[in-house]
Amino acid sequence: MAQVTIRINGYAYTVGCEDGQEDHLAKMAEEIEQRISSIKAIGGQSGEARLLMLAALLLADELYDLKHGGGANAQPVPPPAKADGERRARLRRVAARAEEIASDMLDL
Repeated sequence: MAQVTIRINGYAYTVGCEDGQEDHLAKMAEEIEQRISSIKAIGGQSGEARLLMLAALLLADELYDLKHGGGANAQPVPPPAKADGERRARLRRVAARAEEIASDMLDL
């Protein structure tokens, strides 16, 4: 098993993966880093856990759209670094929904 050190939001993480999957793992880390950068760009920085949670929600949202939106003809979602106004609005909606869920959890 290979060991890869990836950097996300300035932090280094050593992660195990199958031999030969090191480049793939590094590319996945880059995808997460891009989403974190886009969250920070619109002023969404408020802590490591929250940034990672929002990045995960963005990725889950894109995955959902690919699974349920276009089937075999679905086009890849452009990375957030090339985001336009619509993607920024979507990020704000996802962040607002995450805040609602967090607030509901505190009320339990």
